[in-house]
Amino acid sequence: MEAINGFFSLVSGWLWDWPMIILLLGTHLFLTLRLCVPQRKLLTGIRLSVKKDTAAKGDVSQFGALATALAATIGTGNIVGVATAVALGGPGAVLWCWFTGIFGMATKYAEGLLAVKYRVKGSDGRMYGGPMYALERGLNMKWLAILFAVFTALASFGIGCTVQANSIALLANETFGVPTWAVGIFVCVLTAVVILGGVKSIARVCTVLVPFMAFFYVVGCIVILLMNANYVWPAVQLIVDSAFNPSAAGGGFVGATVMMAARYGIARGLFSNESGMGSAPIVAAAAQTRNPVRQALVSSTGTFWDTVVICALTGLVLVSSILAYPDISFADGAALTKVAFSKIPYVGAPLLTFGILTFAFSTILGWSYYGESAVNYLEASGEKFEARGSRFYRILFIVALFFGCIINLDIIWNIADCMNALMTIPNLIALLLLSGVAARETRKYLWSNRLDDEMEE
Repeated sequence: MEAINGFFSLVSGWLWDWPMIILLLGTHLFLTLRLCVPQRKLLTGIRLSVKKDTAAKGDVSQFGALATALAATIGTGNIVGVATAVALGGPGAVLWCWFTGIFGMATKYAEGLLAVKYRVKGSDGRMYGGPMYALERGLNMKWLAILFAVFTALASFGIGCTVQANSIALLANETFGVPTWAVGIFVCVLTAVVILGGVKSIARVCTVLVPFMAFFYVVGCIVILLMNANYVWPAVQLIVDSAFNPSAAGGGFVGATVMMAARYGIARGLFSNESGMGSAPIVAAAAQTRNPVRQALVSSTGTFWDTVVICALTGLVLVSSILAYPDISFADGAALTKVAFSKIPYVGAPLLTFGILTFAFSTILGWSYYGESAVNYLEASGEKFEARGSRFYRILFIVALFFGCIINLDIIWNIADCMNALMTIPNLIALLLLSGVAARETRKYLWSNRLDDEMEE
């Protein structure tokens, strides 16, 4: 097992090294320019996300699709991931992480657009879409679509299932002394109640859970920033200065480099918002929307909320806390956020615990739908979808949750990282080769009065 774990650790490190970072960030920049900076329409996307388009085809509302995607995206990476980026790359990593969110919005926009453009209505009346359908119907690359679906199904049992369940079990055990097996049973039952109802049930829960959990976490961050009011602006200055001159952070970062700050900031940002990974467009395809651009704008707001807001707040909290409290060290790594929140008397630690628990559980719900959709694609014959694969997948997913709570997951983490990277490659191929389609649809709706006329209806 050690040899296998070492192998996957080596492969994961290679897959997520500079070539992947450059490929992802390069795609973000290319699509930003190719689509004429769709980030400019952020406010329009936010308005559309809370506006029902009930006359359009789809299984869930636009907000329901966004909430489900955010449920899978907003996770421990927003808390622990940012902390490790600061520990490894210095305060400047926060700015590089933020940059990935700004430019990643264009990629998430393109993913959502292509998902709706190439979605199909199955024999069961549901909408199906995502990178596998774009690859097959847009590029006639069935073989690559199958590979993407296989990698997605496998990844769902890793990053979206066992590792999240393990995080919940360990935290509940350390904080409240609850046995991991008991946590496992509780998580399985709770998840089963939600996912056995399909995408509509998942979306209903996520539309309530995601705003609720994000609100409390953001409130906690704001409270810390108010406590650190005298250090917030110096923290901003330090983040900007050390992004291009990491030695400005002083202390243990005197020998750091711009490359280190950029590498860890970009990598954590990309991993946090999942722009380019191809997961979020799977649920975007189920949205009730009358044209691809409407949902594309809504999808792009997911990266804004996840990285530009939540990750940035986390980073600012960490750096301002380090300046305010000399006993906090940059090197604390994964424990950095916990130490910062502990400075809030009485409620700080419970608030962070609540955030991690809900973030992890929401990720389970979102990824269960991604994995099931991938299985449905592999099982489908034309537009005919059988229910057997879905039922089997849901049962297997729930069983895997329990084992995730009670076993050591080092090897699962490394396998999950590999599967996520392998998902990303075919998705980026689809995005780049179909960028012309995305550009035409964007010109047709976004850079004309057509979308504005629709919003006034």
